[in-house]
Amino acid sequence: MSEPVVSATNTRRWWALAVLCLSVLLVVVDNMIVNVALPTLSRELKASTSDLQWFVDAYTLLFAGLLLTGGSLGDRLGRKRMLQIGLVLFGLTSLWAASSSSTGELIAARAAMGVSAAVVYPATLALLSSIFTNRGERATAIGIWSAVSGLAVVIGPISGGALLRHFSWHSIFLVNIPLVVIALVAGVRLLPNSRDENPGRFDVVGAVLTVFSIGLLVWTVIEAPDRGWLSPATLGGFAGGVALLLVFVWWEARVASPLLDIAVFRNPRVFAASASIGAAFFALFGFVFLITQYLQSIRGYNTLQAGVAIIPFALVMVALSPVSILLSKRIGTKLVVCGGLLLMTAGFIVIATAAVNAAYWGPLVIVMVLLAAGLALASTPATDAIMGAISATKFGAGSAINDTTREVGGALGLAVIGSVMNSFFVTRIGSHFTRLGLPAATVAAAQKSVTAALSISQHLPASLAGPARYATQHAFMDGLHAGSFAGAGVTAVAACAVLAFLPSRDRDPAPAPDSDPQPSVMVR
Repeated sequence: MSEPVVSATNTRRWWALAVLCLSVLLVVVDNMIVNVALPTLSRELKASTSDLQWFVDAYTLLFAGLLLTGGSLGDRLGRKRMLQIGLVLFGLTSLWAASSSSTGELIAARAAMGVSAAVVYPATLALLSSIFTNRGERATAIGIWSAVSGLAVVIGPISGGALLRHFSWHSIFLVNIPLVVIALVAGVRLLPNSRDENPGRFDVVGAVLTVFSIGLLVWTVIEAPDRGWLSPATLGGFAGGVALLLVFVWWEARVASPLLDIAVFRNPRVFAASASIGAAFFALFGFVFLITQYLQSIRGYNTLQAGVAIIPFALVMVALSPVSILLSKRIGTKLVVCGGLLLMTAGFIVIATAAVNAAYWGPLVIVMVLLAAGLALASTPATDAIMGAISATKFGAGSAINDTTREVGGALGLAVIGSVMNSFFVTRIGSHFTRLGLPAATVAAAQKSVTAALSISQHLPASLAGPARYATQHAFMDGLHAGSFAGAGVTAVAACAVLAFLPSRDRDPAPAPDSDPQPSVMVR
């Protein structure tokens, strides 16, 4: 079957965008959906705490480490072809995960799912940029794509909670398969193929270096909260990861056909926009980590109720992502992105001052509105800035830059904000429980998690149960407040960096609205 040609005036390109959004929804939702199933997996597979961590992290580690390679392969072999291969692999590995009968098998399946996701994700944004050749339409399409990417982070807990309420844990993987089939069948008819006609030799050394450097950094971030941020393993991991990154930069600057053209980061649009995306997703993943624990552990919501409670965040994100593009055209990318990061800073400050019994239709909804609006304003124009600075033949690599900063920023957000929160909680709960006269073994058990502390409180004598529960809630809030201030600090610094380095507008004028420099996006 010959590849379809999608012209710049064919409305089918918007249906093609729907296929790309469905594909990205699949891989991003799966990055979050497993979190809500961890208690169930712990019971049914008798998984240890380490096993539970790797059910999530095996996917994240391979996903982040292989994004640059996946984007480069799309440029060389064809973005549509790589998207289809990735979707098929994602469906097969989802089936493998659903049929797993041991913790080791599920971890291996999750790692394989991460590999396939690294093929799918960069191909979606690269194909979008190839299909929408008019810069104005491309910006609108990127706004929709960004909204779906952000929305997927919230859909994960909602869909996971709904599935687990009515079905077994296998359903969170089986649900991927019909969606994969829909994306594949629709993609055959609607998506064009595009690639770099003169890619040169594949940079094997660069691919290996990026996998090991990013993989080692992400692994170190994941393990740091448990091993300690100043432990030899953590310091060695960071040192090794940075050393490998420096070797990667040295190699890419000298090889004839690099995996990633390092010179692109000399463009302040790319450098500053990448940093702002990393900071925005640092904040997003940290916020989701904080709010889901608060809603479930402190407010007593079940998994489905906690997911539904975050719907205001999703609604604002979807509504404002396309609007952010219009604003950036009117007042410039710099002000919009900076304003978005400052809104996220304000959101963290609000939650950092919230009380244990804060009203949902009050501080909690205000926090979600501020953070969602900030994410939409910060990430969508920044993504457009990156893709606008990349050559059309390197859209896959450009997409991978954008996607890698999202994943690494998100992993850092989870680890850093989670570690700050946990450190304060452990100190506070230890002090409170010791003052209540509880044995050292009980204090140590309570320090493992807020869930453990609340469970211990329920089994204490009546005279101690109330004070212990009160102490647990306030120890958790102390940790939540500290983690929120850490998030506010990161987004505030990023906002200052955007003001200093991100150009207000594109240096190269966008084509006129009715121009069409590429009547066909297909490259044979």
